[in-house]
Amino acid sequence: MKFKRTAREELAINITPLIDVVFLLLIFFMVTTTFSRETRLLANLPQADAELTESQPTQLEIVVAREGTYAINGRALVNGRIETLMRGLELESGGDLNLPILLIADAEASHQSVVTAMGAIGQSGFTRLSIATQRPEEVEQPAIAPN
Repeated sequence: MKFKRTAREELAINITPLIDVVFLLLIFFMVTTTFSRETRLLANLPQADAELTESQPTQLEIVVAREGTYAINGRALVNGRIETLMRGLELESGGDLNLPILLIADAEASHQSVVTAMGAIGQSGFTRLSIATQRPEEVEQPAIAPN
């Protein structure tokens, strides 16, 4: 038996299952996508030719030394661990998280020390951070004796 195609029969492609699969994939990706809100710090970066400013009495000053040690308001910390820095911030601030913090880093301090200090500030809940640099001290060069 041979089937003959008549002029009335048209070839049709059913795309309904394809649309169903596309919608299922769309729903899957929408449900599995996570939206996270990261904590951000507002940082006031220093300018190269900035005037020296007087520090406010109601701010915390964190100094990062060349060796990677920390001092809060002139008091040196016993070690460079982030937990110690966070505890020092808690004690010095008295629980006031609205205090501005001035982070002063030595030009020779490692980036890790500065990043650790910024991490401790953020994890402690402070949001007002200013970053300052120390002017390099004039290095005395040996005088060359005239011949």
